[in-house]
Amino acid sequence: SSPCLSRGHDSVCGVALRCGRGSLLRSCFTETLLPVLLDRRLLELSKLTSSVFTVLDRFVQQAERIPDKPFVIYEGRTHTYRDVERRSNRLAHVFLHRVRLKKGDCVAVLMSNEPDFLCVWFGLAKVGCSVAFLNTNIKSKSLLHCFNCCGAKTLIVGSELVDCLDGILTTLLEDNIQVWAMKSHSEHTQVHTLLDKIDAASDQPVPAALRAATSLKTPTLYIFTSGTTGLPKAAVITHLQSLKASAGFWAFGGTKDDVVYIPLPLYHSAASLIGIGGTIELGATCVLKKKFSASMFWADCRKHDVTIFQYIGELCRYLCNQPKLDKVHKVRMGVGNGLRQDVWRDFQSRFGNIKMCEVYGSTEGNLCLMNHTGKTGSVGRSNYFYKLLFKYDLVKYDMEKDEPVKDQHGFCQRVKRGETGLLLSKVSATTPFFGYAGSKQLTEKKLMRNVFVKGDAYFNTGDLMSEDHEGFIYFKDRVGDTFRWKGENVATTEVTEILGLVDFIQEVNVYGVEIPRHEGRAGMAAMIIRAGLTFDGKKLFEHVTRDLPAYARPLFVRIQEVMEMTSTFKQQKFQLVQSGFNPSTICDPLYVLDYQQKSYIPLTDCIYQSILAGECKL
Repeated sequence: SSPCLSRGHDSVCGVALRCGRGSLLRSCFTETLLPVLLDRRLLELSKLTSSVFTVLDRFVQQAERIPDKPFVIYEGRTHTYRDVERRSNRLAHVFLHRVRLKKGDCVAVLMSNEPDFLCVWFGLAKVGCSVAFLNTNIKSKSLLHCFNCCGAKTLIVGSELVDCLDGILTTLLEDNIQVWAMKSHSEHTQVHTLLDKIDAASDQPVPAALRAATSLKTPTLYIFTSGTTGLPKAAVITHLQSLKASAGFWAFGGTKDDVVYIPLPLYHSAASLIGIGGTIELGATCVLKKKFSASMFWADCRKHDVTIFQYIGELCRYLCNQPKLDKVHKVRMGVGNGLRQDVWRDFQSRFGNIKMCEVYGSTEGNLCLMNHTGKTGSVGRSNYFYKLLFKYDLVKYDMEKDEPVKDQHGFCQRVKRGETGLLLSKVSATTPFFGYAGSKQLTEKKLMRNVFVKGDAYFNTGDLMSEDHEGFIYFKDRVGDTFRWKGENVATTEVTEILGLVDFIQEVNVYGVEIPRHEGRAGMAAMIIRAGLTFDGKKLFEHVTRDLPAYARPLFVRIQEVMEMTSTFKQQKFQLVQSGFNPSTICDPLYVLDYQQKSYIPLTDCIYQSILAGECKL
């Protein structure tokens, strides 16, 4: 049955259930009709009323309906729906009266996974602010860039992350950005404190009019994603996108009785929009982890009777690498993305018949695929009705030239069923692309125009996919200037720019290479050394560890005499990717990142073999 509805407002799942009630129709909605029906029904409701019902409204509703139900379990402590509602109310009052925020302001949040992340998020939303989630891994230059993207003039920083501001705090203050820390005392006179002000604040709601939204297309969040332009881009998240994401668990069969395990970072859309939003929509309970721990995963699941967990492919591989076989648990479903077929099979063999529900879709993208059948390796399934509603195509792609293949008229060419092609999704009224904050140019770069006819526009996913004869869709690879490692998108242009600051590097080409039994691709940099200078592994190590997050640091370095270019004068990556990092087949000098020696050291055949055998921690 649908979740409780009150005050004339529909939950997102209530809307869908009235379109087709009962479990027999649930699969139809998840595979074909749910996304577009939600879009149209929600848009109709927003036109009929002066405001829209948001995910925050749903949380407030749940806090009234089930105040004593556990909402978040964190480090052994339970926080009920009432607890989070009241603390977020206190913070809302502090934001209004002490921080002097007003409706329409954008506020950046730099916090780790903790219940106060949610309280700050909800408190800001209650006073009508949009919120920019900052990746806690990003460094100084990228962090400053994020403020320029979304226009935030206030930063809320977690107590343990204040030190991350070293080196940029002065610049932030010079730019008139006020900094507030979740602390009671501050060593810096210009960093204000919040914790000492919360207890004195009222726990009663601020006026609901402050949070009222008049359009589902109003931005509510900015979530940063790496892309081909290098520096992080602020993907615009509207109320419509948030509501659709919050229906994810329900679409896969989630209920109010589920306990959801969230080990992914809240600054990413999977944990915040699908994980927290989905928990709220169901009126369920979530177990929030500060960081993922493979050794503690199953113990946590047993302790808290977890039934659903969120994953990325790398997470499941870590679990499969644990020595113990563990089938004593209540976990029935995993929801996530990036799970390789071999890890998928191994995972179910080791841990039982857990239904793995793959979801495909980028934070900013206008296309979502869902594998509700559990077909191993597939990210979703298409059919006749889906293609009527969602116009996507797989087009031929030239890997060597790193561009789509065009016909004599300059249009893209569709691949045949079973062939691999670049996934494009048509931009239309029912599948809009909201783009990135702060730059129309960045938004335009993500679009391909005149794809099949003059005047059309498609969102370029940057992913190579294939579709079999049953309509199942499979992820094959990333193209262009990004690759994925450690669950994060790595922008090669940003890494190239950072490496280019090293004095002995004349030119550098960054790309990703596959490593057996690892998800995604590890970073590798081919470089030319300046005349008269020599490669310095220690200096390069110091540079990358200071200026790049761990997942973006090149694991391997290849020294070249000449940098190969494509016919269109772009750096040639394809041949470099294909040749990998094998010292026995590559004549160029190779180096590997070594944290123990704090240097890039020569990559020997012995080290290479130990990497292949999984004996080296990467």
